Amino acid sequence: MSGSPTLDPALRRARVGVALLFLTNGALFANILPRYPEIKASLGLDAAAYGLAIAAFPAGAIIAGLAAAMFIRRFGSAKVAVAGTIITSLGILAAGLSPHVLLFALGLLIGGAADAITDVAQNAHGLRVQRGYGRSIINSFHATWSIGAVLGGSMAAVAIATGLPIGIHLIISAVIFCVVSLIALRLCLPGRDRETDEEAIAGGEEVGGALQRITAKTVIIIVALVLISIAGALVEDAGMSWATLYLGSSLGAPAALAATGYIALVGAQFIGRIVGDSLTDRFGQRAVAIFGGLIASVGMGLALAFPSIPGTIIGFAAAGYGVATLIPAAMQVADDLPGLKHGAGLTIVSWLLRLGFLFSPPIVGLVADNAGLRAGLLVVPIAGVVAVLFAWALQGRVKPTR
Repeated sequence: MSGSPTLDPALRRARVGVALLFLTNGALFANILPRYPEIKASLGLDAAAYGLAIAAFPAGAIIAGLAAAMFIRRFGSAKVAVAGTIITSLGILAAGLSPHVLLFALGLLIGGAADAITDVAQNAHGLRVQRGYGRSIINSFHATWSIGAVLGGSMAAVAIATGLPIGIHLIISAVIFCVVSLIALRLCLPGRDRETDEEAIAGGEEVGGALQRITAKTVIIIVALVLISIAGALVEDAGMSWATLYLGSSLGAPAALAATGYIALVGAQFIGRIVGDSLTDRFGQRAVAIFGGLIASVGMGLALAFPSIPGTIIGFAAAGYGVATLIPAAMQVADDLPGLKHGAGLTIVSWLLRLGFLFSPPIVGLVADNAGLRAGLLVVPIAGVVAVLFAWALQGRVKPTR
């Protein structure tokens, strides 16, 4: 499955290295997510203040996201991805150990900024490896990210169940995944990326220039693609930021069981990404997005209408499966938009989709304080509806990659 018998062994090793980077990236942040309720309680935060604090992670990502191209072109994508991983782990550790909400937010801000740079860098290196393979393998890396998220969430659930203090837990997580990232660096392709690989990303000046040149029609398509991506981001954020809290505080699930809401979401998302390529080849991106949006809306809508612990876990799983292909599909279409330099459309959409991660926690928190967290989580079925309404911007069938 890894390629033809004559494939360069260095490419095979590099594919493993990139997969480890994606695994690590998914696992690091997932280790702190199930412990958010504990942090919220220890800092004495209400839902609105909690939502504002955790919005620092995507805020850091938005601030730093467009700087990734500069670092990658200077140091190479593999080194940048690993450096970003180490800084992310330290930011998350600092957030977990913070005695004050401002320090908690600062740790998340640093972690989010580094995570955004890692995200671009690991994708850039994955595209470099894919070029050597001569066929699409990028989706397998994103599926590996989901495996990492399940692994990280499961580690947190075990830590909670065994009463392991959050500081020790996050130190263990940081050490393990920093070591894994350094091993990944040894496996990745050496040297800096070629110009053709670097063209897959764009910096701030290139994005600004692209925005000045595009037509009104392209603007409309970009807006639709960003909304589709944000719909996927809203569902992911609901699982990351609120699933554990809702199951534990609102439904009375034990702490370790409450963590399975997020695990169910990313686990189902992994399955959706594994089967997503074949479904897209057969039915097209548009049909898959519409069907997925309906699954997310109906599944989570029923879970909220008839609240129970098993039903809510299933609802989060349905939501994760439903939105699994939304962001990759929107990014692919964005990268092929006419009139834009290769990489500009992809960078614009991937940067702006983080607005969903930025605004979702404060909005859900504000609604939760006034109408309950159950009402706040209506953002999930609403996101599914948004995906259905704007699916017209996606392809009816997959076009060959460049």
